[in-house]
Amino acid sequence: MDLFSLLLLLQSLSSSYAQNAGKIKPEKPVPFIVKECASGSNCKDLSGGLTIDANWRWTHDKDQEGQKCYDGSAWTQACSGTGEECAKKCVIEGAGDYDATYGVKGDGKDGVTLKYVTKNDNGKNAGSRMYFLEQGGEKYHMFKLKNKQFEFDVDVSNLPCGVNGALYFTAMEQDGGKSKNPTNGAGAKYGTGYCDAQCPKDIKWINGKANNKGWKGDGANVGAGDMGRRYVLVINVELRVQADTMGFATRMAVILLLIVGVLKKFYGQGKKVDTSKKFTVVTQFITKGNTDDGELIEVRRMYRQNGNLIKNEAVKVKGLDKPADSLTDQFCQANKAATGDHDSFKDRGGMKAMGEAMKNGMVLVLSIWDDATAKMQWLDGIYPPNGSADKYGVKRGPCDPNSGDPGPLRDSKPDSQVTFSNVKIGPIDNSAEKSTPAKQKRSTFYI
Repeated sequence: MDLFSLLLLLQSLSSSYAQNAGKIKPEKPVPFIVKECASGSNCKDLSGGLTIDANWRWTHDKDQEGQKCYDGSAWTQACSGTGEECAKKCVIEGAGDYDATYGVKGDGKDGVTLKYVTKNDNGKNAGSRMYFLEQGGEKYHMFKLKNKQFEFDVDVSNLPCGVNGALYFTAMEQDGGKSKNPTNGAGAKYGTGYCDAQCPKDIKWINGKANNKGWKGDGANVGAGDMGRRYVLVINVELRVQADTMGFATRMAVILLLIVGVLKKFYGQGKKVDTSKKFTVVTQFITKGNTDDGELIEVRRMYRQNGNLIKNEAVKVKGLDKPADSLTDQFCQANKAATGDHDSFKDRGGMKAMGEAMKNGMVLVLSIWDDATAKMQWLDGIYPPNGSADKYGVKRGPCDPNSGDPGPLRDSKPDSQVTFSNVKIGPIDNSAEKSTPAKQKRSTFYI
């Protein structure tokens, strides 16, 4: 065999044994701009795009366009073998028209609307999970958060009970796992490599292989396989009309609710943070010594609306010397002691470990979704379901236990949506907080 033939053979072998991208539908990420600020209004545009997670994409036999590899909530006969064999046979396609297929519509600048249910040529799509790509569209942008302030505008006025609009960061590989996994030929451009702290098993492709072993569908175009993919820590902002959380998720799916018990007066339609109107969410990642290399010691949340700065309400938790309005190791430990839950956040190193996870940068995720498992009660209802609403941490919001059932919800509230815009990252700015008018009163809620 001559050298040229050998090279062709090697190329065909390496490319055929991979979770590759298809060639039928183009991948054109939704244009999106994040502002990177030095100080005040001195900002520059980080122009990039939003790409949808591989889970949502059409996957088919690379040699037979009409042969789906995944259909409904199950893998097809094409993937009856191993995950490696499925990856060899199948490709994932570009998203094509994001608006018409997935209900993801950008404004061409710094805003994007995620629609809950979208009717398309293949039936209908529910939800989306989007990642911010660097300009060029081949890699995720990696955000360095320590000693930084991150903020965005959001409109949740059309998010009912059971539908969650989320913006968060997670520690994914910048190329979507492409370089580490030879069987992943698609990479970040096609939304591969997702992971979070809850070790989700509903991810169809993990490390370039199909997660088809042990896969069980739930009938709602969702299922779960034997494999999961976990990163220890993830930063969450979960938003809805009646509930908002800020916290860190761990393997035990713990959400640290900073405003538990104060939702009736603080966050909701017509309340202090009026969710019937657009508002700004501000999060500060505070380090020891206020340096980019310092140890992460605190995460602070504030809001802006109608030109006013709105500070988080302070919460008195047993075990703390004073009411808390931010996330610290001390608050997290006291909170877990009060709820009686295992402190897995502390087990994994707490704030310090979170800061370490931020060193390599984190990927920005925007999503809209429903919850077939817990019906979103952990966010906006009574959780655990058999818990007493009078017990600390159980009442998360006012939603009925059955309001989050995805089946009827997708039929009754298909036009639900969330809009994110004006995303910024820059140095921590406390000038607005210092200049807050003295007449603004803050309440302390005792739990």
